[in-house]
Amino acid sequence: MPSDPTQEKSALIAERRRSYEQLKAEGQTSAPRTLPPLTPRDAAPIEPSAVRERITVPGGWYWAEAVMRGEALRVLNVSGTPGVSLFFWNAADPSERYNSADTIKIQWTTELRKGRVLFSDMGRALMSIVEDSCGAHDAVVGGSTPASNLKKHGDPGLRSTRENMILSASKFGLGPRDISPVLTLFAPVVHDESGRVAFRPGVVQPGDFVDLRAEVDLLVAVSNCPHPLAPGAAHEPGEIELIVHRLPEAGPDDLCRTATAEAVRGFENTDRYLRAR
Repeated sequence: MPSDPTQEKSALIAERRRSYEQLKAEGQTSAPRTLPPLTPRDAAPIEPSAVRERITVPGGWYWAEAVMRGEALRVLNVSGTPGVSLFFWNAADPSERYNSADTIKIQWTTELRKGRVLFSDMGRALMSIVEDSCGAHDAVVGGSTPASNLKKHGDPGLRSTRENMILSASKFGLGPRDISPVLTLFAPVVHDESGRVAFRPGVVQPGDFVDLRAEVDLLVAVSNCPHPLAPGAAHEPGEIELIVHRLPEAGPDDLCRTATAEAVRGFENTDRYLRAR
């Protein structure tokens, strides 16, 4: 008797679901039960001698520059703007870049905060979140576009993250096809079981900051445009400050390197890559 394709498909889906749930359970079991507390806004001062560059980015504008391995980029949200987007490429080979989906999948969470790692599409650690006063960042929805500005503000000509990222990429000799979904800091987006998303107002405060440590030499783009789901009808992003500064070398017990088995493997991949170069 011939097999039923519908039943075969259902069985395959069920098998893959079981495999996914097993891997998810194993990944979550190996993860730390409690991530480190958020950094107080008045803590983690930067030694002036460690600062390489300090930049003010006006609302709506962007910044694009190299950040070298061992340096950190502090994104200081001076005015409490709801959303500052980030994207980055391996400076030695820009075909390797930040991958939002893999970052979530590898760590089994969309909660990217202090102690988490930002991975490339090749399974290597590109950046680590080493300080974080906010703990509310979005790796799913993406940044603003002319279409989202038209829908929300009625004006597709307003500055958008999509256009800022294209301009940033051009500074490095790259183009639109080199850009994939961005990470948006200071964006408290929540997801329910049906897949709907919402922005929690009142979470982001003036003075919030994030320190992102470069694990390889990177080309980094930052867009100072509000998240497309940010509350309020006005398009009024405030200025931000970016501080590139040197950090002490991470030790073997560094939380970002050891928080999960997946993070350990990611850093092993990164370390092998750096030794081979």
